[in-house]
Amino acid sequence: MAILPLLVIALVCLAGGGSLLPAVEAIWLTIPRAGDRCVYEVIQANVVVVGDFLCIDQNNEVGLGPTVNIRVTSAYGKEVYKRTNVTQGRFAFTTSESGTYLACLSMHKDQTHYAVDNSTAIVSLDWKMGIGTKDWDAVAKKEKIEGVELELRKSAERVFEIRANILFLRFREASMREINEKTNKRVSQLSFMSLGLSVVVSLFQVWHLKRFFLKKKLI
Repeated sequence: MAILPLLVIALVCLAGGGSLLPAVEAIWLTIPRAGDRCVYEVIQANVVVVGDFLCIDQNNEVGLGPTVNIRVTSAYGKEVYKRTNVTQGRFAFTTSESGTYLACLSMHKDQTHYAVDNSTAIVSLDWKMGIGTKDWDAVAKKEKIEGVELELRKSAERVFEIRANILFLRFREASMREINEKTNKRVSQLSFMSLGLSVVVSLFQVWHLKRFFLKKKLI
């Protein structure tokens, strides 16, 4: 019964253009001569990820510009893709754990093939996830579906993806709330310990001063 409200929300979002789904569009990055430029996505487990990158020169000519190195790592630092000295390529993998996936690009050290201006590189990175990676033309030909049936199939998969995203967000929210509660508890314990230590030190100072005054016969 708890699934029904989620499906209703998903259908409303689909009717409004699927606002909960990330838009599929390329990110343009300017890669400096020294250092990395990174982008990240928070992705749940068992999600197909496909990324296309393309390096262009100042005249927007493909394959003639500077070359770059690219490295994609998982949420726990595991390397899932790495290429060096390339101008374009594609990486594809299925996530094994939930978390932040990082794609870092840097200019290759040897740029002798490109003598115009190798101070920076311009890279287009198109990062797709989940349903955005599917080739619906191939699915339609394989399963012999088209028209309304194909659109219903797309809508059904979007609904399940939105539901999975909502459940993932709920899990992350619960995890963060648990961490906050533990942190607040520890801060409270530390505050009481600090207060107790302050009281003990104050009593010791009073006792020491009283003993000093009695010894000097001031009181």
